This record gives sequence, C-alpha cells and structure tokens, in this order.
Amino acid sequence: MPIATNELTRIAVGVSDMKVSADPHSYLVTYSLGSCIGVVMHDPASRVAGLLHFQLPDSKGHEQRAANNPHMFADTGIPLLFSQMQAQGARRERLVLGMFGGASMLDDQKLFKIGIKNTRAAKKILWQNCVSVKHEDVGGSVSRTISVEVATGRVTLKSQGQTISF
Repeated sequence: MPIATNELTRIAVGVSDMKVSADPHSYLVTYSLGSCIGVVMHDPASRVAGLLHFQLPDSKGHEQRAANNPHMFADTGIPLLFSQMQAQGARRERLVLGMFGGASMLDDQKLFKIGIKNTRAAKKILWQNCVSVKHEDVGGSVSRTISVEVATGRVTLKSQGQTISF
C-alpha cells in the first residue's frame, strides 16, 4: 500500500534542476511542467529515485550555460541523471522510467515547438542509453505536476484538476 505523501519529506525539484534520493521517507516533486520535460527514474531493487526537470533539448551553442547548469538541457541533464542514479546504487537495467511535459505552451502557431523538440530529444537520449519509458504523458497544451515516492517508485501526475498514480 502506498504511503501518503503527507507522511513523507518533500524534495522539490525546480526548473533546470535535478534531485536523486535513496531516502525511503521522501518523495521528489516538480511543479508546472509546460514545454519542459520531467524525467523520472526509479530502481525498485535499490530504492533510488531521481527526477530531472529540463528546459531545452540541446546545449549546442550554449556550452557556458550547460557548464553552469547541465540540468537545463536534455543532452547534458539526462546523462547526469543516469550517473547520479548509478552513484546511489541504481542499475540501468532495473530502471523504471517516466517522462512528462513537453506541452505547447504559449505557442499557438507552434513556431518554436519547444515541447515537441524536448520530447524528441529525451526519447532519443533514452533510446541511445537502451532504456524505455514505462510511464509517459507528453504533448498537448496543459501543464503537469509530477512526483515520485522514493521507496515505492509510485508516480503521481496532476493535470487539469485530475490526479493519476501509477
């Protein structure tokens, strides 16, 4: 039976941020994913969870920004998330992944397509790392809030007044 999140310590993940935890009494949460992507990783054997909230697909041309904050970009943030998960005892072949966000926010004519580009970049990097996404809710035009319980790997998605857990 899942633990109520009010009994757990909240670890907030901001925009262009990443957190990894092995504390079974905590959960990771990020708010208002619009065109950004939230990548959730959980290893059920080692009970390690990680959450990355990246803004942009590619650091090319933004090397200094990526050096200062690698969590801003998919191509620098996702490899770092893998690395930090493994440093805490997770193994790639056991990882359960989720990917959320990638909406078209404030882009009615879809000129910039940041959400679509973020989604494609994340999927490509995950594919290159031989992992598949088990839980996915991307695209559309709504923001999402996601959380993951470290001990259980239970992911909760909140969007448009609805809450779904898996």
